[in-house]
Amino acid sequence: MAFDKNQMIQRQRTFVLKVIAMIEGLPKGLVYDTIARQLIRCSTSVGANYRAACRGKSTADFINKLKIVEEEADECLYFLDLLSAVKNTDVNVINELMKEANEILAITVASIKTAKRNNDKK
Repeated sequence: MAFDKNQMIQRQRTFVLKVIAMIEGLPKGLVYDTIARQLIRCSTSVGANYRAACRGKSTADFINKLKIVEEEADECLYFLDLLSAVKNTDVNVINELMKEANEILAITVASIKTAKRNNDKK
């Protein structure tokens, strides 16, 4: 299923809002707060860098910014995985977020490959 730019922006926004809602329900404490801060940072970076990629000045710029999206989405998966291993977390919600992060990651990787392939044809 192909997504256009606005669908991806909306999908990433929804993902971040779900991450924020999940984080707000976490218990307070050093471990939770530390992971939560990292997760907020990388999840918001996914959408911000995707928007920046859409405004890329060249194909190379677009690809480089999408690579940042790829890294940040993968980082989200890392922190979500850590949260799933910590007690007092809702594993079902975390698994749902991990599924969405994996899908965003897969779409991003496919977009990078397509952009590279199209650029090589020029």
